Amino acid sequence: MSLSAINRRRYQNFKANKRGYWSMIFFVGLFVLSLCAEFIANDKPLLVSYKDQFYFPTFVTYPETDFGGDFETATDYRDPFVAELIEEDGWQIWPPIRYSYTTINYDLKSPAPSPPDSENWLGTDDQGRDVLARVIYGYRISVAFGLILTIFSSIIGVSAGAVQGYFGGWTDLIFQRLLEIWGGMPSLYILIILASLIEPTFVILLVLLLLFSWPSLVGVVRAEFLRSRNFDYVRAARALGVRDSVIMFKHLLPNSMVSALTFLPFILTGSIVSLTSLDFLGLGLPPGSASLGEMLAQGKANLQAPWLGITAFLTLSIMLTLAFFMQEGIRDAFDPRKTFQ
Repeated sequence: MSLSAINRRRYQNFKANKRGYWSMIFFVGLFVLSLCAEFIANDKPLLVSYKDQFYFPTFVTYPETDFGGDFETATDYRDPFVAELIEEDGWQIWPPIRYSYTTINYDLKSPAPSPPDSENWLGTDDQGRDVLARVIYGYRISVAFGLILTIFSSIIGVSAGAVQGYFGGWTDLIFQRLLEIWGGMPSLYILIILASLIEPTFVILLVLLLLFSWPSLVGVVRAEFLRSRNFDYVRAARALGVRDSVIMFKHLLPNSMVSALTFLPFILTGSIVSLTSLDFLGLGLPPGSASLGEMLAQGKANLQAPWLGITAFLTLSIMLTLAFFMQEGIRDAFDPRKTFQ
């Protein structure tokens, strides 16, 4: 499918911004790698061959008795006894990092948190869990949370702004007063109170943050619809009896999304920072989850282990910097005054 002339120009403008273009490649590439975290950092082998049969522990939980053990419980592949049983009549293929984000290393050479070594490349946290594995899984959760929240916030915010701007009058006036009241609420304090009253999960945190993130796009979309609703082609469509919903979302919305799209990376980074902040305060994801905010909190509580705070800081800094550079590229792509060189 070929691109239209305007979309081709936008792509060339985006590609001409080298910083934004490569930032997007790195950001998306790191996220795709984190989606395959189970194949990069796991306490289960990728493939086990035992007595000429193949097993896939990453996808299926096998009892220990399948490998000649004594118990019907799930196999602990890091157990030297189990590893010896498998090696007698087969072999294993392990991921590069033999730890998941919940795996505790009981064979540390020094008390936890232990410094980086050949076994734990970025050291361990204060519970003996591998830091690099938690960074990989934490990056995936943070970006996935930010993307989902950005998508739902955009849907609600764009729809509300479109209704306000298109109909105007009392509809716009009432919506604006409600938005002023809602925007004047201390959102951070409300989030902290609600998170302390309700047991936090991924979905609950998503809903709580969605309550206060969707108004960010309303003003931009509303202004575009207010400007465009009296254009000649809109009046002509009304005169021909075209439904309001068709005019709004088929004709006006595509022309009004240019300015809204430039705000999406800011919503994404804001969502990631909000989740990290709640995790740092202990009001975010359930205990034990792979969380960059929890790692920051551990770094604060364990100043003698600087690798914890430095790793979390660098991970967040790189993630947010790439997202901001992406925003610059998107802004240039949709700027009609820019032409690629």
